[in-house]
Amino acid sequence: METSETHPSESPQTPKIAASATPAPDGPAVTNKPKSKAAIWVICVVVVLLAVGIFSGIHSRVSADAALATAATQASVPSVHITYPQSGEQIQKIDLPGNVQAFYDTPIYARTSGYLQHWYVDIGSHVHQGQLMAEIETPELDQQLQQAQADLKTAQANLDMAAITSKRWQNLLAKNAVSKQETDQAMSDLSARQSAVSASEANVRRLQQLQGFEKVVAPFDGIVTARNTDIGALVEAGANSGPKELFHLASINRLRVYVAVPEAYANAVTNGGKVTLTEADRPDETFQGTLVRNSNAIDPESRTLNVEADVDNANGHLLPGAYVFAHLQLTGNPHSVTVPSNALLFRAEGLRVAVVRQNRVVLAPVAIGHDYGSTVEVTSGLTPQDAVVLDPPDSLAGGATVKVTETVKQGPA
Repeated sequence: METSETHPSESPQTPKIAASATPAPDGPAVTNKPKSKAAIWVICVVVVLLAVGIFSGIHSRVSADAALATAATQASVPSVHITYPQSGEQIQKIDLPGNVQAFYDTPIYARTSGYLQHWYVDIGSHVHQGQLMAEIETPELDQQLQQAQADLKTAQANLDMAAITSKRWQNLLAKNAVSKQETDQAMSDLSARQSAVSASEANVRRLQQLQGFEKVVAPFDGIVTARNTDIGALVEAGANSGPKELFHLASINRLRVYVAVPEAYANAVTNGGKVTLTEADRPDETFQGTLVRNSNAIDPESRTLNVEADVDNANGHLLPGAYVFAHLQLTGNPHSVTVPSNALLFRAEGLRVAVVRQNRVVLAPVAIGHDYGSTVEVTSGLTPQDAVVLDPPDSLAGGATVKVTETVKQGPA
């Protein structure tokens, strides 16, 4: 049968497969050796990776601790900003406010009483010395002058009569026709009449001078800054009535500028020095002046020295009463230095400035000259090469270690 024929042909293969599946006596030793090596390598790799991880963690912690210690050490050293003092100059410039006044500033009053007949100038008018400004009508004064002139004529007539009488009595005395007593009386009457004439003449001259004040004239060249009267206004003169100002006259071709110089600069002010003036509304236009005098005394209230400067004003650009800035050039101290005001330390032992030398603080004693506000002048204790600490804390002590983080440059004093 076909079935029996196919089975015998397949049977030799079946035992062959079974034989190959059957392990040999030494089979287990051969198949487990590669697996053991792989396991060992895996374990080694794991151990190495674990060791690397442990070492890396420990190293990172050690590095972090070291960095933290370094940061703590650096943080314990204070950081400071420093600047270097500026050297003093031969000439120091200061800017101060000044008040402008006219060289001559005069109110014009009437010297005689009456009524204003006419005025010829008004505010802003330029006048010259002797120019007629107004006329006053004085009817009472005119009548007084006529009366005085009549009194003078009467006194002159009496004098003439007394002179004739005295001469007659002297001639009669020479002939012993009259007594000596009567002659002396005649001569005394002549002297009295002469005095009366002199008095009448003086009264006439006085009234004539008062009449001359009917014409109000300018006492100097200038400009009229005020007119306080008008035609027909009553004008009164005299000690019993308060005089009323008719005009106000100012001479502006040359002006006076008064500047209050602080006491700290008083010794540096010298007559003959130059000053430059500017105005806030015209900063580009300058006016040159000269210091001519000072009060030679310090005002106890303002602690300032009053200084006068004269300025030519031919073009009339400066006006009396204006507010100007006076730029003074005073003698400076080339041996001094200037430092910011926020570098000063006020200690019980005195004024100090913190100076950094080789990363350590030295508290240098200093002497202050002028106070410029944001900066101060130091006359002793510092040099331009010293590194001065800005905004030093009150706890900063001498010998402390510091770290310089920034150098600040000073602006102009």
